[in-house]
Amino acid sequence: MHPQQLDDGRAFDIAAALIAGFNRHYRLFRETSAAARQRFEAADWHGQQRAQRERIEFYDLRVQEAVERLQHEFQASSLSSDTWHQVKLHYIGLLIDHHQPELAETFFNSVTTKILHRSYFHNDFIFVRPAVSTEYIENEEPAATPTYRAYYPTEETLQQALTLTITHFQLQRPFDDLERDVHDVRKAVLRQLGDSQLRANFQIQVLASLFFRNKGAYVVGKIVNGYSEIPFALPILHDPQGRLVIDAALFGEDDLQGLFSFARAYFMVDMEIPSACVQFLRSMMPRKPRSEIYNALGLQKHGKNLFYRDFLYHLRHSSDRFRIAPGIKGMVMLVFDLPSFPFVFKCIKDFYPLQKDTSRELIQGKYLLVKQHDRVGRMADTLEFSNVAFPRARFDDEVIAELRHFCPSLIEDDGETLVIRHVYIERRMIPLNIYLQDATPAQVEKVVIEYGNAIKDMVAANIFPGDMLWKNFGVMRQGKVVFYDYDEIEYVTDCNFRRVPPPRNEEEEMSGEVWYSVGPRDVFPETFGPFLLGHPAVRQVFMKHHGDLLEADFWQQHQRRINAGHVHDVFPYDPEKRFAHQRERRVMDDLASP
Repeated sequence: MHPQQLDDGRAFDIAAALIAGFNRHYRLFRETSAAARQRFEAADWHGQQRAQRERIEFYDLRVQEAVERLQHEFQASSLSSDTWHQVKLHYIGLLIDHHQPELAETFFNSVTTKILHRSYFHNDFIFVRPAVSTEYIENEEPAATPTYRAYYPTEETLQQALTLTITHFQLQRPFDDLERDVHDVRKAVLRQLGDSQLRANFQIQVLASLFFRNKGAYVVGKIVNGYSEIPFALPILHDPQGRLVIDAALFGEDDLQGLFSFARAYFMVDMEIPSACVQFLRSMMPRKPRSEIYNALGLQKHGKNLFYRDFLYHLRHSSDRFRIAPGIKGMVMLVFDLPSFPFVFKCIKDFYPLQKDTSRELIQGKYLLVKQHDRVGRMADTLEFSNVAFPRARFDDEVIAELRHFCPSLIEDDGETLVIRHVYIERRMIPLNIYLQDATPAQVEKVVIEYGNAIKDMVAANIFPGDMLWKNFGVMRQGKVVFYDYDEIEYVTDCNFRRVPPPRNEEEEMSGEVWYSVGPRDVFPETFGPFLLGHPAVRQVFMKHHGDLLEADFWQQHQRRINAGHVHDVFPYDPEKRFAHQRERRVMDDLASP
């Protein structure tokens, strides 16, 4: 029951301490994100990767600091429910005119759920729903930068306006040929407009902050022409001489979805009002959940909070039951899903077969490694949850039986609620082995090429999948192949890639057993074939396009490049879209024409 009056003097001080903890977190988050610009200008790619990893850890560190302060100064865990209600009401008051209220609410939840008993599942101490609207939050300070800039060119001034969109960012590094690049962008824009005339309200809206990731900076915006809107993004890269180039022009929701994919690393973006940025991006990608947009901006804790709200809402408006997920069952993970919900739930088992020399801690470490690493569009992001309460009646008996058998330490079941102490939640994909069963010859060719490309992209990012079986890869929309089973991944640089030594005698040659010594990190690429290439059509495509994956030399060459400090280029778009590629093709066409 809510208190009728705010009569506990400690409540306001606790609320103020909580908001101070959040403000410190977001200040540090913004400073690191804003510094991405200097790292980009200095071509400090290793620094960019390091900052990416460290920023992911910021949130939990600030939450722990806030918990310790509240315990030390207020003995927070012993306070009455009445006091906590008052704390929440004061906190809501402090969020009026705050620029990140939705993130601050999530921070409140994170801190209080570490202090309070799990009975918070059944009370209103936390923000189950947002209490403060994020609609139309504005920074009223005179010198404040708006969320986006708008330009109103005519066809004659389009080149000039596009140049302004780039020079406004004042990057402290020269372009190789900005006029040439903007000319390419202008032609691409006019192709997108087609026969449409520039309407009276024609405008280009560009988000005021650049989006930094890996070795790229992205201008993100949309073209408004009458009643139509065309999202776009312009990747800015360093050329081999260290000068800047606009590498491509991406248009439309599909291109932007690929850029903001859950299989890619989080962006670094300097945002005073993140909800306004998310609202702008959502207008460009209406099919993308807000939770995934927050994740893509590095605000994954709030993205997780929004995801859970969406999940609870879906549960209330559906009636199907959780089942064991289709596909080959894993040896270390128990995987279940809800057919009407496009995600899978993965629990680490309490015990494993003898051939799996691992532990719960090692597996969690692998998933954390992927969270903090550059996922290069080939490794699915995961949401990690603790103490998730599910309605017990929504589970098939088979799921309950398997959870009790394989994961008894993770579950509490009181007959009405099933609480799972630790679970990973991941976007559902079609397992590649299942996809291949019904694929046409053309689909087989495309997906096998994609499978090899996925492995090569991960290798370039210093990730060895470990278990390369088809069942550990999934097929996304538009046929993209993504890896999702992380319990055996290693850094490429930590492996010892070897050729199988030739047998020394006839007995070794005829032996069905391994006749040579194998160290704990030894990998023999030529032995992958028998496990992967039993299907003749698959083998033919694989050997044509990716036969080098079965050679130790391929892996050793990448090890040398990575150890030499090389940071690979990641293009979250088709190489055919690159302006340099298009210019080369035009030259070749001109040479070929009579």
